[in-house]
Amino acid sequence: MAFPQHTIYNPRIPFTGPINGGIQEGTSIIITGLVQHGVERFHVNLQCGSNPNADVALHFNPRYDSRPSYVVTNTFQHGCWGNEERKKNSPLAIGTDFKLLITVSKDFYQLYINGSHFMEYRHRIPFSRVNSISIAGKVDISSITFTNSMFFGQPGFPGQPGFLPQPGFPPYVTYPNQAMFPPSPGFPSQPGFAPPVYAVPYKAFLSGGVLPGRTITIHGTVHPNATRFHININHPTGIALHYNPRLNENIVVRNTKRGEKWGSEERGGPMPFRKGQPFTLTIYCEIHSFRIVANGAHVHDYKHRFTQLNRLSELEIAGDITITSVNV
Repeated sequence: MAFPQHTIYNPRIPFTGPINGGIQEGTSIIITGLVQHGVERFHVNLQCGSNPNADVALHFNPRYDSRPSYVVTNTFQHGCWGNEERKKNSPLAIGTDFKLLITVSKDFYQLYINGSHFMEYRHRIPFSRVNSISIAGKVDISSITFTNSMFFGQPGFPGQPGFLPQPGFPPYVTYPNQAMFPPSPGFPSQPGFAPPVYAVPYKAFLSGGVLPGRTITIHGTVHPNATRFHININHPTGIALHYNPRLNENIVVRNTKRGEKWGSEERGGPMPFRKGQPFTLTIYCEIHSFRIVANGAHVHDYKHRFTQLNRLSELEIAGDITITSVNV
């Protein structure tokens, strides 16, 4: 069972290391780095083992040996490569920083680059077999973060109304005597580490607004007797996105508030949340809308009604949930 969040910083490339506990539906892998000048290609592999001949469930391979550059995805098993899937016009430009997000859903991997949806890659090998990650080529990697929606510990203490934590230091509660994750090469254990439980209601400052390419990822658990909760992206005079799962009505309401006036509600689409169940929710800001992914599945789009995205300044979470991770 993979843990809620773990980050490797500045690994030496080429790098191969284990994913402790493997991956599961809802797992997200966030890789930040820089494409080096002079690159011909690099790759990120999700593997079934760490040896050089291990099966590769997902081979993500940007190539720069022709113009325009392109990305190859593939699977290696039984000693052979499968059929390539190619995407032209790679958004990973030479000499620039990037953020690659891989989210595991039931039927495929969802890949996002710099906050925008790039592609989906259907599973050819069961993701339950994946237990290692490998990165090689002319690329610098600053961090590899593994997150999922598994919940540990007990509900956190309620937050104080109006409390605004400092960026990077949200309120949380930890519990003693929790088992430490075993060390592995490249993934050292962290003495005293206990997954946090954030206080709800939760508020955090969003520095620089929420511009296209930015993502907000929340991991949590819905209370067993939940009726509703909400996630708001606020600006100084209102709410740009009010995302409001109502479990007592089995709908998710989306809306915008200007001053004291609510707009018209949007209610279509699935209800991806279940009472007593963990979840991963990611909000992607795109040019014309917020793209909302829950548990690895794209569930809602919400067209921007408040378009001054640089003025979006606060994330607010409240209601019948426990939060174990917030990445803004």
